[in-house]
Amino acid sequence: MKLTFASYNIHKAVGVDRRRDPDRIISVLREIDADVIALQEADLRLGERASVLPKALLDDTPWRVVPLAKRPRSIGWHGNAILVRRDMDIESGEALDLPTIEPRGAASAVLRHDGAIFRIIGTHLDLSGLRRRAQVRALLKFVSECEGDCPTVIAGDFNQWGRSTGAMREFGDGWTLVTPGASFPSRKPIARLDRLVASAHFRVIASGAHHTALSAIASDHLPVTVALELP
Repeated sequence: MKLTFASYNIHKAVGVDRRRDPDRIISVLREIDADVIALQEADLRLGERASVLPKALLDDTPWRVVPLAKRPRSIGWHGNAILVRRDMDIESGEALDLPTIEPRGAASAVLRHDGAIFRIIGTHLDLSGLRRRAQVRALLKFVSECEGDCPTVIAGDFNQWGRSTGAMREFGDGWTLVTPGASFPSRKPIARLDRLVASAHFRVIASGAHHTALSAIASDHLPVTVALELP
């Protein structure tokens, strides 16, 4: 089974031109055309935490939202949402709490495709760095306590500049750290904040940051993609 995973901080659909334009975000998602997409900042921060991507727009895409939101107008948890191809079976979806000073969480889904079961976790880690290690440890604890040996991908905005420093050191043997490329700020990216971490079940085929004329203005982050193979 070969699948393309993506992570995209959509900045509440507000582009670098300061316009909120959900259609642009959908267009970028169509450009990357990934099978599984972890979104960050997909909901408004205040009030009902409504999705910045209207349901009507999402209904007209190749993806559907993993149901894990705790609020009726939201599509995720603390801004984290997961989109999957419509032909994939969603076994479960779960909102995870993370230790934090500011509101943070993660979205988890167990999926089935081509007879294989795997897990995707989308997250957006602490900006200050004070709780980032504890948050990674919480995610690893969640994975270790799940039933069975489930292939897992953790994707998101890690807010970590170093490829293998800081919180990334919490991933030990059995995990492959994939840093596709510079993704922030989107117009002239220099920081590799967005990345994916895959369990040893997967083989990395290709990865990259998606830098186009549209993605450079649609959000302050570029989407990153990783093609993985599950033997």
